[in-house]
Parts: sequence; structure tokens; C-alpha cells
Amino acid sequence: MSIPDFQQVMLPLLKQLSDRQGHSLRDLIESVAEEFKLTDSERRELLPSGSQFIFNNRVGWARTYMKKAGLILTPKTGILQITDRGIQVLKQNPNRVDVKVLKQFPEFVEFQKPKEKAVPEVEPATAAEDLDPQENLEVGYQRIRKELSSELLTRIKACSPNFFERLVVDLLLKAGYGGSRRDFGEAIGKPGDGGIDAVIQGGQARARRHLHSGQTVGQRPSRKQGDTGICRGPAWEEGAKRGIHYDQRLF
Repeated sequence: MSIPDFQQVMLPLLKQLSDRQGHSLRDLIESVAEEFKLTDSERRELLPSGSQFIFNNRVGWARTYMKKAGLILTPKTGILQITDRGIQVLKQNPNRVDVKVLKQFPEFVEFQKPKEKAVPEVEPATAAEDLDPQENLEVGYQRIRKELSSELLTRIKACSPNFFERLVVDLLLKAGYGGSRRDFGEAIGKPGDGGIDAVIQGGQARARRHLHSGQTVGQRPSRKQGDTGICRGPAWEEGAKRGIHYDQRLF
């Protein structure tokens, strides 16, 4: 089965505490994972940031939400215990404990209130409601980053060849080749340059390209990817000891 969302975790977690004893969060994670029959692979699946296991994270948020609703408490760090309110919820024999159930308790409603006035947002998608707050943030970050990358590439491809050559020089300088544009970077791309676009002074690197006549950015290369042999000569003739090959067509 797939990894349960943090709301699906709430009821099994609460049931594990029904003996009114204190239980460590670590042991509870193991018990709930066994109840859901999660595989080792599912247990080891990470958040987009790679900072934590998804399942552990969801159990953690289930704990936080139920604690804010007064269903459980933490008598000491890492230990969970059910409250009288939590016992009363279990006595109702619910099929599910989720945010809707928790909203009947004023402490939880207060917890969910925004701390300051915010601009109204669009109603979130149902899928987003199944994610805990940290996952929503990380998924949103990844989506924005992907959209930004796509927009950036679109703008770069619309720019002139001269701009692209200057961009490559800036990128190499930022990567540590040479020092500054003023002192080390020189864009020299021009007709008949043999494919050499830029020279990074100080013996660090010479960046060069090879673009067949008539080919444009976005076309697939006609030669085998990674074959730089036909492009290497001019840079070596210029005295370069090392170089970087890039191909605009791969965009």
C-alpha cells in the first residue's frame, strides 16, 4: 500500500496510546508502520528535501495536531500519552480521526487561526489537504523552482548569441575559473573564431563551443553526444591546457 497521509495516521496512533501509558515516539512510529504493513522501501522514502523520512514526518505531524486538540500530551520529551479527551474520542468508535474531527475542540481551532492578517488565498486542492504542512511547503518550493528554471531557460534561448557567450563566461567565473570578469574573463566569440567563445585568463580554462552552420538552439545534435574531438583543435591551437565544451543545441 502507499504511505498513509498524516490524517490517516491519527486514529491508529491514538489507539496505540489507549492503555494510558507513556510511549516513546520512536516505538509508536514502529508500531503504526507495522499496522499499515509498510515495506522497508516505503519506510525509507524521503521528503523532497531529503531531510527526513516521509512516514516519520507524517506521524510527527499527527502527534502535533492531536496534541494541539488536547487528545494527547507529552509528559516529557519524546514521550506521548493519551488524555481523557482522547479516551472520549476513542469511545465514540470513530472510523477516522482527522482535521475535521479536531475542529470540534476550541484549542485546535485557535491553533489553526492565522497569527496575523494575511491575503486570502485560493482554496487548496484536495490532494494538498492530504499533505502535512512541511510537505506542502516542500512541494510548493519544488514546483516554484521547476517553473522558475523553465522560465529562465525560455528567456535565455530567446537572447542573442553574444548574450549567451557572456552568460557562459559569468557562469565559469562564478564556478571559480579565473577571478572577475574585468581581470580574467574575456568573451571573444565572433565569426571565424574556430568555435572558441571565451578565454578565462590565468591558465584556468578556455571555454569553447561548436555549433554547425544553420543549426539553432533547441535542435537535437546530429553527432554523438559527448564527442568533442571535432571541436577540440582550435582551443589547443590557442595554447589551452584544459577546456570546457558546451553545446547550445542540447537546450
